[in-house]
Amino acid sequence: MDRWMGAALDYIPRWIEFQLRSFELPGCVVAIGHRGRVVGEHAFGFADQPRGIELTPRHRFRVASHSKSFTAAAIMKLREQGKLKLDDRAGEYIDHLHPRVAETTIAQLLSHSAGIVRDGFDSGYWQGRKPFASADEIRADLEAPTAIDSNTRFKYSNHGYALAGFVIEAVAGESYSSFVKREIVDAAGLEETRPDVPIARGTPLARGHSSKVPLGRRVIFPGDQSTRALAPATGFVSTAADLVRYFGQLDPKARASVLSAASRREMVRRQWRNPHSSFEIHYGLGIISGKLGDWEWFGHAGGFQGYITRTCVLPAAGLTVSVLTNSVDGLAHPWLDGIMHILQRFAKDGAPQRRVRDWTGRWWSTWGAVDLVPVGGKVVVAVPALFNPFMDATELEIGKRDRGRIALAGGFLAHGEQVRRVRSKGGRVAELWLAGNKLVSEAKLIRELEGRYGR
Repeated sequence: MDRWMGAALDYIPRWIEFQLRSFELPGCVVAIGHRGRVVGEHAFGFADQPRGIELTPRHRFRVASHSKSFTAAAIMKLREQGKLKLDDRAGEYIDHLHPRVAETTIAQLLSHSAGIVRDGFDSGYWQGRKPFASADEIRADLEAPTAIDSNTRFKYSNHGYALAGFVIEAVAGESYSSFVKREIVDAAGLEETRPDVPIARGTPLARGHSSKVPLGRRVIFPGDQSTRALAPATGFVSTAADLVRYFGQLDPKARASVLSAASRREMVRRQWRNPHSSFEIHYGLGIISGKLGDWEWFGHAGGFQGYITRTCVLPAAGLTVSVLTNSVDGLAHPWLDGIMHILQRFAKDGAPQRRVRDWTGRWWSTWGAVDLVPVGGKVVVAVPALFNPFMDATELEIGKRDRGRIALAGGFLAHGEQVRRVRSKGGRVAELWLAGNKLVSEAKLIRELEGRYGR
């Protein structure tokens, strides 16, 4: 592992901890893998906030639409075994479909271009109002025509993935869960992953949490309901570490994988662009892909009642990142983007040089906190409250031991002015001065604010 990665991995949990605290969210688990090995794993907050149960990396999460990447891999495995083709029609394997549904291909099901209804005609299971749909209920929905013509645009469909699950069962001659667990989950060495609940007795499950609005408090979503016939679309239960292990294997350059390199290339290949999005996002076969800065990424995300999750592979760096949150307002998406920004900054500037290595720490003023983050031969003044803590960040040039200057700053800031550290009698850094602005420790700022303004 490159030295810059170690420095980045040191800062990422400090930033996530601040974000979780700032937004008052229940919990988050982050895992980072490098070329098949988990190199960082951190848990923050609570698995069940009202009961005060602390979250650990071993807590399972409902990872929802990450399931689609497993289902797509199962289809690719059957394809490698010569048991089906991607251009086979669904109606070749499943009876009693509407003719337009029957004409859709397996590739269209996996790429969300079949035009099939997204969640049926009563999706109250997403609100906790009813159990998830049974196979009979989904088959009844699929007796209706497609919502739009197939192969015309990207149109997400959980029912389409349920149909892919039916195809797997028809071709494999066994249940979806048994085939995907043996051929994908177990083959990938994933010991903390299941296609659906129930999970083994005594296994910790992070509970989902509502937002504080409209009740003014969070309520608990148990997260233990079976997704029944929708398991191929949204049933999976896993950990951040296992998702890192699995998605890292989907990198076409991975040395070991449950799939051939050809299958992996087909899965991650961009097939459909999201036509109505502020971000350039594409979909392949059970895989979402995009680009942030100079780095391309692929992976998937998931939303379940009380859980927001996301996993990305960064092929250029050989890294995989998974961020799991257990609340409906969880920030897995911007936090994973933020982690990518942090990794990119360290990759660009390198590990901190010796002369700047001790210019670090979190410093506070009444305006909030800043983090001194040494990278390469400079010190970056990061703002941990931002989703990209390095966005337009001030940079310090260090001269003597406790002296330097602001080498780069925005025009409204103190570009070119001096910086200094003030030490206590014991020799520890007690104050940081950025131009004329004094920053102190969090504890000292608390005492100062309470002394000046009262409790």
